[in-house]
Amino acid sequence: MPQLDTSTWFITILATIMTLFILFQLKVSKYIYPSSPELKSMKSLKYNTPWETKWTKIYSPLSLPLQ
Repeated sequence: MPQLDTSTWFITILATIMTLFILFQLKVSKYIYPSSPELKSMKSLKYNTPWETKWTKIYSPLSLPLQ
């Protein structure tokens, strides 16, 4: 049974790590970061939902008058 030749593994692993590092750097360098980050306002915005504008009343069967 022949032995597994591991002599090229170091070069292959090193080349893979370098390639991944370069690709990651290229990906990150494409982002545009703001020059001075600013705090967002902490005010909660009020959104009108359709059910808030209507008057609705829910009747439960136990509260209905007896017939």
